[in-house]
Amino acid sequence: MRAASLSINTPPALYFDPRPAHFNRQSQAGPSDWRLSEGDTDMIGNDDQIAFLSVAELSVLIRTHKISSLRLTQIYLDRLKRFGDTLQAVVAITEELALKQAQRADEELARGLYRGPLHGIPYGIKDLFAVPGYKTTWGAEPYQHQLLPDTAKVYQRLEAAGAVLVAKLTTGALARGDVWFGGKTKNPWDLKQGASGSSAGSASATAAGLVAFSIGTETLGSILAPSSRCGATGLRPTFGRVSRGGCMTLAWSMDKAGPICRSAQDCALVFNAIYGPNQPEPDRSVVPGPFTFDPPADLSKLRIAYFDKLFARDTAHRITNDSALHILRRLGATLTPVSLPDSIPFAGFDIILRAESGAFFDELVLAHRDRELGEQDESSRANSLRQSRFIPAVEYLQANRQRTVLIEKMNALLSRYDVIVAPAEGFNLSMATNLTGHPAISLPTGLDKRGRPTSVVLYSNLYDEGTLLEAAFLFQQASGFHRLRPKMFSED
Repeated sequence: MRAASLSINTPPALYFDPRPAHFNRQSQAGPSDWRLSEGDTDMIGNDDQIAFLSVAELSVLIRTHKISSLRLTQIYLDRLKRFGDTLQAVVAITEELALKQAQRADEELARGLYRGPLHGIPYGIKDLFAVPGYKTTWGAEPYQHQLLPDTAKVYQRLEAAGAVLVAKLTTGALARGDVWFGGKTKNPWDLKQGASGSSAGSASATAAGLVAFSIGTETLGSILAPSSRCGATGLRPTFGRVSRGGCMTLAWSMDKAGPICRSAQDCALVFNAIYGPNQPEPDRSVVPGPFTFDPPADLSKLRIAYFDKLFARDTAHRITNDSALHILRRLGATLTPVSLPDSIPFAGFDIILRAESGAFFDELVLAHRDRELGEQDESSRANSLRQSRFIPAVEYLQANRQRTVLIEKMNALLSRYDVIVAPAEGFNLSMATNLTGHPAISLPTGLDKRGRPTSVVLYSNLYDEGTLLEAAFLFQQASGFHRLRPKMFSED
């Protein structure tokens, strides 16, 4: 069996379905209101200031011919060259491709062809995704020169939407942490601190204005954690909402792809372009379903809860956490205290990730190339991959049976509310919702005493990214924290 080579796109004949028994999704497709106002699109200052505009703002500038995609692309290419090494956030600048895509976007617009809000918008993609003509390194020494024959489905969707790829951004080696073969990706607010991971480059580059938005992935915190650390807004969609075709696998039943942006509104725009099955090559792991973004006037009609005990324990961020809860109440929310379900064996669930990643990287370990990985300590990815061969199949299946119980318990909790709020620091909650597949979004809430970003996380029901993003949008309209910029990368 080991003699048969497998594509990175070949999953096991086991498909994880996050839907619990008797699950009934109520949401219906409807018209979206992207809130793209032409009244806010006067050219703002210099190139550095333009670089920090939201996707929503930039899209109007492009559509109304106030800026060309080619000029905007050059602004971001220049910033990638100026600051990429400082942040150690960039694996490759895709300049030749970017200029071609930007020129095409401008030519199409001149002919009257407008592909939508992402038309001509420059972005970066985590270097787990395969892009034709560019190496896909997975952030790891053994794969530094890897050229894959695949094309990531997410990249194809964004290309079809008219977006312009300007860079492949760093990932922690094999999707762990913020250390890759080129160094340690930095937090743009504090260069002495890592960006967290594993979507380190995506969060760091977006927060520093090196790209208009980026694509990351999450298995166990890899969108939410770096977004929180770097002050970005990161959406982790429901498991199975976005195709992972052409992307490195860490755990087939846990991996998710999603946008990291400077606002919830931007996340909605990007998610709208990448969610759902691909045509004409449907991905069996991707579940079709509607998505609508139409924010209400306030939060008074939403059922919103919060993890009061988790907030009480997060004393380091009490001031910004309390401020965030106050803003939600000011928007009309009645916050109901809730707790995580009891009797959840969190310590045993890492078997699932370890076994699945061990299977994907089996050839690496058998060839002894795991020794080439830079980190080799007890908690390293290399050591985890070696240990995975000793996980009994029985224990893997038993962990997944416990996962079924967790799915039922978490759905029973989350289905009583539209949104639940939690502090960003909550590992068990992150693990639980990554195992159950629920969507979440990280929202900046200000700065701590050291000038580093703080965040809260909103969680919602399966496939209900619409409600999640609408609540996040209203919070950001009222708070403005998402508009804070790291001084080193902004002239403001």
